[in-house]
Amino acid sequence: MDPSGFYTSNIGWELSQTIFIETNLYLLRYLVILSEGEMMKTIELMIFDFDGTLVSTGTDLIQAINYMLNTLALKEKPGQEILSFVGDGIGKLIEGVLGQNNIRYREEAMTIFTDYYGKHLLDNARLCPHVEEVLKNYKNKTKIILTNKRYIYTLAIAQGLNITQYFVEIIGADSTPFLKPDRRVVDHILSKYKAAKEDTLIIGDGINDIFVARNSGILSCACLNGLGNRQELLNAHADYYCEDLLGINSLFN
Repeated sequence: MDPSGFYTSNIGWELSQTIFIETNLYLLRYLVILSEGEMMKTIELMIFDFDGTLVSTGTDLIQAINYMLNTLALKEKPGQEILSFVGDGIGKLIEGVLGQNNIRYREEAMTIFTDYYGKHLLDNARLCPHVEEVLKNYKNKTKIILTNKRYIYTLAIAQGLNITQYFVEIIGADSTPFLKPDRRVVDHILSKYKAAKEDTLIIGDGINDIFVARNSGILSCACLNGLGNRQELLNAHADYYCEDLLGINSLFN
């Protein structure tokens, strides 16, 4: 090491720059837009994820899962661990929470969870910040909810929070044979609404939203303040990033 400490401090500086770039990709893109005068992208069809993107549902999911675990005389799980399994459908959520050691309880756990959650899904559910402002801003665009959550739950929450009028369709986990990130669920939407891939955007807080966009050839915008893991979202390289949903108002018209 250089006695002056320059070598060490230089390495530290380079490391800090690397971390900045990797964890602030969305900000860097925004700065590029400002510096280059890039025009906002015109979008005709907007596909929205649900949990963590439009609605804050985490508290009710955590409570329902821990109720299920308590009923089975199993140890409760921390909230963040439970939320790490959200995004691939209810079956994967239950399997992830139970783990291999308790997978024998899967069917009973599903029954307990679905019964409880169906009765309590609006206890703490709230619209994410700026949702109605964003939906009203795009009132003339075709908007769809696409989620790996069951349709009946999604519809009940959307109706309870008075946002169904903004969407032409809600597509849940049981609405088609396919779940995100299978491209066929987006292919169906594109065919039904006669939309061009380059004019179609999916907005979500999970990596499945980025992957289904990539698999189907549409654009993706990742929201970094939802239920999804922030670093995983940055590592997945979405086409656009926003810190919260309001950010899309500055990116698309």
